[in-house]
Amino acid sequence: MRISAKTLLAILQIGIAGALGGTAAQAQTMALSGVQTLALKSGESAELGILYYISNCKSLLTSTPEVEILDGPPGVTASVRDEMVPARLQKCPSPVKGGKLFLAVKDVADQSFSTLTLRITYRTRDGDRKLSHVFNLELFP
Repeated sequence: MRISAKTLLAILQIGIAGALGGTAAQAQTMALSGVQTLALKSGESAELGILYYISNCKSLLTSTPEVEILDGPPGVTASVRDEMVPARLQKCPSPVKGGKLFLAVKDVADQSFSTLTLRITYRTRDGDRKLSHVFNLELFP
């Protein structure tokens, strides 16, 4: 019995989709509002998203997530405010321990466009987890 190449390809695609769709719901997330390019004026700040690290809708964090700027223009600061946040991606019924990520810009002399690389550190019961996020950042005076 011979299987055609198209049939074999279809079976493989269904198998891969099934395997990926059935993975466990371990989540470390920065739920962004779809923003990849940010534009800020001098003196402004913006909320970038929420941060949490959960398993089965229970937080694994031992402290508020931390953020550091690995690469970016001068005068830009990032911070995390401790809050109970909704874990909507995992459909959790109640808010979980986490934080909101904010970006602030001080004085901007000239308009610029650059890359901003942030590293988020999640301190969990199982140890530290570090994830990076890259944004395009346009600054205006």
